[in-house]
Amino acid sequence: MQWQRFAEQMAELARDLLEKPSLQETLDAISTAAVELVEGCDAAGILAVRKGEALTLSSCGEMVEASDRVQGRLGEGPCYDLARGVNGERTYRIADMTRPQPAWPAYAEAARKLGIGSMAGILLYTDKEDFGALNFYARRPGTFTKDMETAGWVLASHAAVALASARTIDQLEHAMETRHAIGEAMGILRERHRMSEDEAFNVLRRLSQHHNIKLRDVAQRFRTEHERP
Repeated sequence: MQWQRFAEQMAELARDLLEKPSLQETLDAISTAAVELVEGCDAAGILAVRKGEALTLSSCGEMVEASDRVQGRLGEGPCYDLARGVNGERTYRIADMTRPQPAWPAYAEAARKLGIGSMAGILLYTDKEDFGALNFYARRPGTFTKDMETAGWVLASHAAVALASARTIDQLEHAMETRHAIGEAMGILRERHRMSEDEAFNVLRRLSQHHNIKLRDVAQRFRTEHERP
């Protein structure tokens, strides 16, 4: 592997990832970069497991989502186990998926039908929190070597920094949107019912608690009702 060129590409990728305006665009850029930068990689994606359910957060290549669906349905597979943090592993590399895989017999058979020859994966995490598994797919067996694993770790490290930044931006934007929605709903209550600011907020809070609905959603309903003719 040409490490100098790879290092230059990583520097370019780091700048590109940090400029992405949303978390989803950051995830998609990571998957695309995996295919473009890791030699022999035909497809890549990010899989998360939440409450036992497999979720494809991002994919580049047709076989990714099909593979994720199968692993979710079977409850087994290298990506599925890595994303769940089974055995504390942070990486896996399968040289030849055409051979029997005792750890995932049902998935291995399905993977062969999907045309997967070899696989590798690295756990993505931000601030000590597991985010999901970045998975690499190749049609040809023997594609992913030790060098590829090192390249994957470098890519995952850059991705983790970008994910942390993107999540912070998304959280800030979400907080601002929530504050704006609540402010507008309070304004409607104050105007229509001559309430003080505290009284208006308490009305929204009581409705939220009584109906077990998030405060932001209660505020959004007030805004929607107000906008109707």
